[in-house]
Amino acid sequence: MTSPLSPPPSSPLSVHGDRHFDGLADKFAASLYGGVRGELRLALLDRLLPEMLDLRGQPLLDVGGGLGQLAGWFAERGHPVTLAEPSAEMLERAREALLKTSAEREITFLPAPLQALPEQAPGPWSLIACHAVLEWLGDPRVALAILAGLLVPGGQLSLMVFNRDALRFSNVVKGNLQKALDDRLEGKGLRRRLTPISPLTHAQIMAWSAELGLEVREVAGIRVFHDYLRSPPQTDDDRERLLELEWRYCRVDPHWRLGRYLLYTLVRRDTPVSPASSSASSPTSSSTSLQDQEPL
Repeated sequence: MTSPLSPPPSSPLSVHGDRHFDGLADKFAASLYGGVRGELRLALLDRLLPEMLDLRGQPLLDVGGGLGQLAGWFAERGHPVTLAEPSAEMLERAREALLKTSAEREITFLPAPLQALPEQAPGPWSLIACHAVLEWLGDPRVALAILAGLLVPGGQLSLMVFNRDALRFSNVVKGNLQKALDDRLEGKGLRRRLTPISPLTHAQIMAWSAELGLEVREVAGIRVFHDYLRSPPQTDDDRERLLELEWRYCRVDPHWRLGRYLLYTLVRRDTPVSPASSSASSPTSSSTSLQDQEPL
């Protein structure tokens, strides 16, 4: 008999309702990192992470580490890394890539979903990265609570999520007006589609963080212009200009709010706070310190 928590036998989702990427590593790599949008994402992270995080070579837990790009970035900067990834195919691809580029670095590969980390990688951790993961989970709020529980007081969580508001805006730009009006933005996790099943809003992250005793220290938008261009940049000069625009405005209100991804630094307080005692408003300074169905 099928458990009530179990998806139908034909479902690509896990027992937790999460989307994993076995059988999709090549498509994932091409869609996410194979073009200008992937170059911009990595280039912006390369600049933003040292500014948004206090990095002192501390051990890192990379949650849902995928193909290993983020793990490699931290390993090359002296951080011992534990890369946790539920997809056996993705984990093996990450292992192969990192053995070529970071063979002498300390990297542990852990075949585990986020929900298993309290048992398999309990820490507690002073530094966790979870980039582009929550939007693929059936219950991202519970997932954020698990991550908060893995942090030491004062520990940092580098969180990047797929922005639901940007997805709506992108659908309007593409002419999908009824879809935007109906707010039918989530993917279903079926076949080879790569539309996230749980795109998130800034308001959700702010509210959940307040509930869980996480302080939002920094926020930035990743790709605030690129995904709305009528055509991608055609020359190296245009790519450089676009990168400069993205960098100049990725932390400037209101531009960061329409980044395809939202990047946060969350810090665990010593004791949790209630939502009523923490503002759910977004950073207010102008420069905060704090085609269809293929949106990656």
